[in-house]
Amino acid sequence: MTEQHPITPSLELVELWKAQYYDHNKTFSEIVTEVAQYGADQELEACVQTLKDQSWYIVADDLRATRRPKPPSLKEQALEDLASIEANCGHLTRPETLLQSRRATNIRRALEALPE
Repeated sequence: MTEQHPITPSLELVELWKAQYYDHNKTFSEIVTEVAQYGADQELEACVQTLKDQSWYIVADDLRATRRPKPPSLKEQALEDLASIEANCGHLTRPETLLQSRRATNIRRALEALPE
């Protein structure tokens, strides 16, 4: 029973986690979370590879996208923030609010013109 489990982290990674804990860079809870994430990532990649080996490429990509969604880009975050600001000011009709609305429209157009 000397065979190592396929998702066992490398000795270097284990040493890094130990050093981060003993140097007080990270709490025990943070290290445990990283270790769990490492294991989950290894399992996910094994599942994705198994699906691809069975020629289920789209399902494999969907699985990864669902389990590890990418955070919204800075552009997407800015557009969401702008929508929130517009929603909070949208019911006002004072002249300065209309000016802010035009400015918001210009900002939205500029953001939408940016590449992802």
